Amino acid sequence: MPHGADAVYVVGEYRFDDIRPDDIVMDLGANVGAFCIRAARRSRHVLAVEPILTEALRENVARNGGGVDVVDGALGTGESARIAWGEKTLAVTTRTLGEFAAMAGGCDFLKCDCEGAEWFIRPQDLDGVRRIEMELHMPPIGGPVNRRLLDYIGEHYDFEIERTPGYDVKGVMGVLHAVRKNGR
Repeated sequence: MPHGADAVYVVGEYRFDDIRPDDIVMDLGANVGAFCIRAARRSRHVLAVEPILTEALRENVARNGGGVDVVDGALGTGESARIAWGEKTLAVTTRTLGEFAAMAGGCDFLKCDCEGAEWFIRPQDLDGVRRIEMELHMPPIGGPVNRRLLDYIGEHYDFEIERTPGYDVKGVMGVLHAVRKNGR
């Protein structure tokens, strides 16, 4: 566990004390900004994607000094999806990780907490991603599990799956912490 000044860079179960100033950081499923606001203290290039709580996210980013580009949206295949959070349900046109990365100018550090949509990530969309922090879900929350994605991560990343997330939610398999093997 980090001490002193680095303690501010711990958000629940996510690790990000290795974000570099020039990293392009993407926060998929940003919620109200706990991760992306802190990431912006380390990197000058942060893109936060949120389908439901976008206005609260924008307010929090503004109140905390900015530095985060906020995008309404959700991870998926490009199809329209109904996304529910709390009392709200919205129809959202999803985008692939590759499309979000193109919007951001790339992706070096990916944080993904998108309630099962992580299984839509195409393995090739992780090419060039140095670090991954991702909540993994199992049915009924998400799925089916994308074996090609897990095989790609196993081949290209040193990783661990922390089986005890910071909170107990049905369907959470664990939190993936991954570093690309070539260190890029």
